[in-house]
Amino acid sequence: MLEFRMLEDTDQPLVEKWLNKEHVKRWYEIPHMGITINDWLYEMKERRGEFQWLTHLIATWQGQPIGLCQYYKCEDSGDEDFGTLPLEGSYGIDYLIGEEAYIGKGLGKAMITLLVDTIFSFPDARRVTADIDPKNKASEKALLASDFVLFDQEKGRYVRRKG
Repeated sequence: MLEFRMLEDTDQPLVEKWLNKEHVKRWYEIPHMGITINDWLYEMKERRGEFQWLTHLIATWQGQPIGLCQYYKCEDSGDEDFGTLPLEGSYGIDYLIGEEAYIGKGLGKAMITLLVDTIFSFPDARRVTADIDPKNKASEKALLASDFVLFDQEKGRYVRRKG
């Protein structure tokens, strides 16, 4: 069974290992935006301080850690790059499967669905957004299978509305 638990300090070496695996790094290191793996690690380390607006979760399958998810209120992010997406009621998500043995088994869709269900349990949640590289076809397939629709092709932004 797929479950989430809060990220703990002891998880950080494992997440760092995942972020540096080629199948993850190619999507999480974004040179044209100046984003490095160290930026993601810094956010994790500062999750009780500067980045307390992010909620980091470890995804487990039958008790085994297999990936990382995070969510946040878009209006708390300080990011002005949401285009025409209304900030109020919007949550952003990021997700990855770090363990190669669990790729291609439908767990990406399951992670996204569980994450969205968690967010939609919040009274203020109206929509969930995910930005992906347009070349990341596996992520696109998982989002579309989880009832997301393409909202902004240029930014690779997908949205799922509540209800």
